[in-house]
Amino acid sequence: MNKNRPKILLISCLTLCMLACSNNVEDRALLTTLAHSNAITLPASELEQQAREKMNTLQTMMSQAKKVGIDVTREETTLWFSEQFLTFANWDESNPKAIERLFGYEKYYANEKQRLAVELPDFERTKVIEILNQGINTLGQEMRGEIKRRPVRKVDWQNTAAGNNILVNKGKPVFPYDYFSKTVGQPLTNTELYNDHIGAMHSRSLNSFLINQDSSLNKKQLSKLTNIPDTNIGFVMSWLMGIPDWLEKQEPEIYKGRSLFTGFDIDNPRARKHWGEILRNGAKILKDKKVAELGVILANEPHWYSEKGSWAYKLQEMNGISSYTLNKFRDWLSSKYNGDITQLNTNWGKSFASFTDVDIEIPISKALKGQPIWYDWMRYNMDRGIDWFEFMQSELHAVNPELDTHIKIVAPSFLGDARTGGIDVEALSTLTTMVGHDAKSYGGKSINPHKKTGDWLTKYPYDWQSVSMFHDFMESVAPDKININSESHFLSSVHWKDLDPRTSYIRSVYWLATLSGMDANMAWFWARDPDGSPEDRLEGALKFFDPALAASFAGSNNMQPHISNEYTQVMYDLNSFSEEIVALREQRRPIRMFYSETTAINIDHYMTKNKKLYEAIFFNGTPLGYVTENIIKTQDNSLWDTVVVYNNTHVTDAEFTTLQTYLDNGGNVILDNSEALSLNEYGEKRQKKLTASKGKLTILGTKDITKISQAALAEVKKSGQPKVLVSAENGTDHKTVMWRVVPHKSDSYLVNIYNLGYNPAKLNIALADGQSFKVKDLITSNELGAEFKLASEGVLLLEITAQ
Repeated sequence: MNKNRPKILLISCLTLCMLACSNNVEDRALLTTLAHSNAITLPASELEQQAREKMNTLQTMMSQAKKVGIDVTREETTLWFSEQFLTFANWDESNPKAIERLFGYEKYYANEKQRLAVELPDFERTKVIEILNQGINTLGQEMRGEIKRRPVRKVDWQNTAAGNNILVNKGKPVFPYDYFSKTVGQPLTNTELYNDHIGAMHSRSLNSFLINQDSSLNKKQLSKLTNIPDTNIGFVMSWLMGIPDWLEKQEPEIYKGRSLFTGFDIDNPRARKHWGEILRNGAKILKDKKVAELGVILANEPHWYSEKGSWAYKLQEMNGISSYTLNKFRDWLSSKYNGDITQLNTNWGKSFASFTDVDIEIPISKALKGQPIWYDWMRYNMDRGIDWFEFMQSELHAVNPELDTHIKIVAPSFLGDARTGGIDVEALSTLTTMVGHDAKSYGGKSINPHKKTGDWLTKYPYDWQSVSMFHDFMESVAPDKININSESHFLSSVHWKDLDPRTSYIRSVYWLATLSGMDANMAWFWARDPDGSPEDRLEGALKFFDPALAASFAGSNNMQPHISNEYTQVMYDLNSFSEEIVALREQRRPIRMFYSETTAINIDHYMTKNKKLYEAIFFNGTPLGYVTENIIKTQDNSLWDTVVVYNNTHVTDAEFTTLQTYLDNGGNVILDNSEALSLNEYGEKRQKKLTASKGKLTILGTKDITKISQAALAEVKKSGQPKVLVSAENGTDHKTVMWRVVPHKSDSYLVNIYNLGYNPAKLNIALADGQSFKVKDLITSNELGAEFKLASEGVLLLEITAQ
């Protein structure tokens, strides 16, 4: 080595400048290798020097701003992220092989992992400079009197509590934020990881190993629950994956019918007994603990996809069912058919002697979709999921009835066309005391070549509909419950990520989700230790049962100072305007779309088609929601003006009767055509038809989305029509500007406006009654005229005051 060293030094002296300036991947990699071999010493990064100079500038401005009473909380966070990501950049530069390996786990980046690992440190430093420039510019505007921002109202991580349908602190709504699965291996007391900048929720879990074979508590697992500092609000996750070896030996069928995050048969009596003990002991331990203020998550992304050829089948999920599941299905069928085996045989085309002889092949063939056997299995698969979660919640509440619960329901269980996963979103959201999910969005084209992005990409820069439509359904089902997104995939996900996302997208999607009902969210994910290294789980060779985790670091906010900073900045703004946001989102929803799980199970493209109608109504200033059989039965029917029945052919007799009763009581129903509601759950023709009775029944006789949406809007009573009108020109033939309006004070209105299109939009504001008015931008405190432009993905919160 000593003989070679002078040669290395000679080479480095002759080529250092050339290599440093080169854009060639191999040259940059050689330069990094030489530096890490200690053959040369590189000068300090010029980008880091620039960043630190700007940090000094911003700190000086902050000192001056504070002297004149200007809040600098936002700038404190920008400085914090700047320091963090300069540290991260230096770690990444010193550990190129580790970063290259992490890029390699993501197929989308794997072929360029070497180049990306080399470029990442300076990318991070460049983005640090960008957020500092933005911070300097914005604070400068406020110091010069060009804008006036509302001071940040921070989340009180110690004293926030669950209210009736919102989280509150000191009588005001609050929207907590954090990262799900934050830096595993670090203590909850580490203030570098639990703070205002990246959230300070505490979390712990209940798992299958809390209870020993003799029903005693496992001391190691128990300590993880009892050693939680009772200081900060948080949530508790029920991890249902593993099963102790001793339980597996007792029950050879315990894995039959497992799924990815529910690693055992939920119908197995021994599994239920075991988890019953876990839940009762856990409920006792968690009594009055702040870590459970945001509830116990009963399951992580539960699903039981049971059709042949599904992605889940390829992961050995639901590759068959246990004898327990089959026998419960037989009992379910006996009840469904009132003990009439002849009727079942007629429906299924079988010749079973009795219900105890009934058999079914699971996974089931997709060719059977629309047939009675398909409906019966899919409905039962949902009902057994409901039964499992009823069991879990009852075990918790038997010991601790005040303990809140929710389930991390994956949004495609509602938004997707498939109903083969065993999840009834409405029933589960009705069951639990809070609404739970992991709603996500796509900020652009899918990175998965096998997954269609969707035709929304031709009109909109991000998939806003997955956010608003899902929340509108959840808020319609459970308007009085707190809405928890316990794994928000807005920053990145399995199917979408971008190394350099738009901060405008981050701001728009979080505003939209919160306006639509989201009360708290835990983003995916913060996986850096304070020194910049990846968290414990992401070090070394990565072999996870969940194939998505290893690939999650690459292209995530852990590499993106501008995105991490923007996420916190938008949550600061939302919390500062929390009362206005809640007022906007809690207004009446006069148009309701009828949703039927029966039709969704039976036909193709149910949600794909319903999204089209939702989109057509969405951009007209009128809030919309949903009704179902249960909503009509249990909620005040005066909360809406009309029910639109679109693309709903199959409904049960109970659903049909509920709609007729609604009309009997003076309701308003629009049917798209005469085929609506014409079949029962088995595809049999229904003899009855809806009659207007004391209400109003309109049969349009069309499938034209525009005509149906116009008919729905025409039924909105004058009192429910927006009092502020927004017209927009965006250079396209489709609408992209949505707005919501509520009265504010005695003579003014709050207006929240979004431009969800690619192009800037020229807006024109008017009051519906023709009065003159003035417009104030509440975020900047500046006055605007009646006409102005709103950038792509722009968000405005306005106060319109009549003159």
